[in-house]
Amino acid sequence: MSLQPAKSAPERIVLEGRYVRLEPLDRHHAADLFAVSTMDGGAGRYRWLFSNAPASLDEMEARIEEANAGTDPAYVAIVEKASGKALGQQGWMRIRPEHGSIEIGGVYWGLPMAKTQMATEALYLFARHAFDDLGYRRFEWKCNDRNEPSKAAATRFGFTHEGVFRQDMILKGESRDTAWFSMIDGEWPALRAEYERWLSPDNFDANGQQKTRLATR
Repeated sequence: MSLQPAKSAPERIVLEGRYVRLEPLDRHHAADLFAVSTMDGGAGRYRWLFSNAPASLDEMEARIEEANAGTDPAYVAIVEKASGKALGQQGWMRIRPEHGSIEIGGVYWGLPMAKTQMATEALYLFARHAFDDLGYRRFEWKCNDRNEPSKAAATRFGFTHEGVFRQDMILKGESRDTAWFSMIDGEWPALRAEYERWLSPDNFDANGQQKTRLATR
C-alpha cells in the first residue's frame, strides 16, 4: 500500500491497445458516436447515464464541446483499430491525485463493442494507465444500484463491491442509490496479468469467441 500521491491528473494523450485506441474526445468523433447512438438499441444504452441519447449530430457536437470545457470529468473516445471508427466513450472522474484516487465513469460502450474484447481492453487501458503510469492507489467504478448489467460488469472486471449510498442523488426525475466498487494498487498486478492473458489473441477462436473466461476472482 502506497501513501504517495499520484503523479498527476491524466493528460490528453492517446492510449494504444491491441483492439482499441483511446483518444481524447474531440469534435471529429461526433459523427461516429451519434451513428452508434442511433443504431437499433443504441439509445437504450443511455438509460443509466446522466444524459439521454443525443437527438441530433449538432447536439452530439455541443456535448463534446461542453465536456472539453472542464478538466473533471475528462472524456476519451474509444476507437476500434480495425475500422478507425469511434464506437464509445468513457471518462476519468473524481480525479484526486493528492489521494491517489480516480474513477472511470460516463461509460457508453456502443452495441458493436459491448461484450467484446474492445470493452474489456478499454477498461484495462484506463486501469493500467492509472496504476502503472500515474501511480494511483485506487480505481473506482460507480453505478445506479438498479443497473444490474453495470454491477455485473464491475464484478467481472475485478472490482470489489464496497456498499451502497442510499438516496445519493436525483437523476432523470428518479431517486438514485449508488453502488460503489473499487480496485486498489495491491490487487492490480494479479488483475493486470489476468487481463493480459484474457486479451491475448490466443484466447479467441476464428469467430472471435473467447476460449476461457476472464478469471478475476
